[in-house]
Amino acid sequence: MKGKLLLQSFLTLKKQSCMANFFKDFGTGISTYGKAIEIIFSKGLWWFFVFPIVLNVLLFFGGFSAVNHLTELVKDWVFGYLNNENAEYFGAAYVQGFLSGFIWLVFKILFFFIFSYLGGFIVIVLMSPVFSILSEKTTEILTGISTPFDADQLMRDIVRGVLIATRNLFIEIGYMIAVFVLSFIPIVGQLGAIFLFFVSSYFYGFSFMDYTLEQKRFNISQSVQFIRNHKGIAIANGFLFSLFMLIPFCGVTLAGFVSIVSVVAATISTQNALDNDAKN
Repeated sequence: MKGKLLLQSFLTLKKQSCMANFFKDFGTGISTYGKAIEIIFSKGLWWFFVFPIVLNVLLFFGGFSAVNHLTELVKDWVFGYLNNENAEYFGAAYVQGFLSGFIWLVFKILFFFIFSYLGGFIVIVLMSPVFSILSEKTTEILTGISTPFDADQLMRDIVRGVLIATRNLFIEIGYMIAVFVLSFIPIVGQLGAIFLFFVSSYFYGFSFMDYTLEQKRFNISQSVQFIRNHKGIAIANGFLFSLFMLIPFCGVTLAGFVSIVSVVAATISTQNALDNDAKN
């Protein structure tokens, strides 16, 4: 009986310690945003905000151009299949106009849906080269140690960033499916959206933190373990990015700019966590 009580006490203390560490890490992660903004504007990193502008222009024009092209292809296939262009019945022109408008609307809605749910992933993948360089420059500012440019290493960093983002996306989709299944349970369903918000924050923060861990030559499994031990930092680093992604219509556009601050903040908090772990 005594042994059982001791075990329960030990587990309770361990749980409390884990919760305390989580909130401490979360507070640390949030607090680094202020320092990140200070570093960006005092150390000449502000020019990295040019890249989200370029990205938004490319996504806007490229995305709508691709949707328009795909819409025309589908319309040609549908009209060819129905042979509606050669139809002579009354109102054929109106039917063709209705189908054209319907197909256009469906693809625009589909584009908006995909962009809304995968926009964060798209930003992280396309901005991966920028994030890698930005994180490295932030580390140089923090440590005072300059790293010579290595094109091969940069390419490996980019590939790793894409792999990490892809891994996290599939895991997040798994959580989304599980929450959807459980959403039919009244109380669980109401809490599902909040849960998914923090899941997204965790995985966004994961991607931002991994650039620093890659510089320290952590392999992916070591990076996963480190971030699990500091999930409070990961959630805090992805929190602001995830929050901006919720803004209708312009969320992805604004999130691109927020991601610059998030990467710098993640580099600061990850470096601090590495230093603290080394001391302990």
